[in-house]
Amino acid sequence: MTTYNINEFFETIQGEGQYTGTASIFIRLQGCPVGCSWCDTKHTWPINEGVGIQLKDVLAKTDETEEWAAANAEELLSFIKNEGYRAKHVVITGGEPAMYDLNPLCNVLHENGYSTQIETSGTFEIKVPEKTWVTVSPKINMAGGYKVLESCMARANEIKHPIARQKHVEELEELIAVAPISDDALIYLQPISQKTSATKLAIETCKDKNWRLSVQVHKYIGIS
Repeated sequence: MTTYNINEFFETIQGEGQYTGTASIFIRLQGCPVGCSWCDTKHTWPINEGVGIQLKDVLAKTDETEEWAAANAEELLSFIKNEGYRAKHVVITGGEPAMYDLNPLCNVLHENGYSTQIETSGTFEIKVPEKTWVTVSPKINMAGGYKVLESCMARANEIKHPIARQKHVEELEELIAVAPISDDALIYLQPISQKTSATKLAIETCKDKNWRLSVQVHKYIGIS
């Protein structure tokens, strides 16, 4: 039975991409070797065996820590129901969620009336059902040395690309040229750290290319 290492578990509003504004349950998985320099969840990178905790203790955490709890799909579903969460959309993020086979978890959630979404760097094979919404935030030339996979780009329902400078836009264009996306995939540009210059560049590029802007609404309104 597949188990998942859970670093965080919470209900909030999705603040990015196509599902912006949607009430969502976030499941943040532990483990990521990609090495993005601007990552705001670096505490999810290592999987240290000595910091395992109980699933109920994940909710009790008050700081960002490397502690994680192991749980399978049925246990996670039971946990969602017991907590009384009202949202019916589940976002599986990380860390790098595609390091795990997410089919068991997503299938159980679908069978119980939930929709699912994953947020991935595109550097690991994506193992999800067809119904799962796949957000690929392609991590190009990161410290970990992982390449963005063509299969991930082809599977993406949306591309969400963080940018700060023109070179980041060009990197995305170059990637799409060699790893095409589907005709109906959406492309979002997301300004890194909400900087004024990055936001202006994203807006102008979106107008020029008929792409979309993702502004991390949760940060503007001050929620997790």
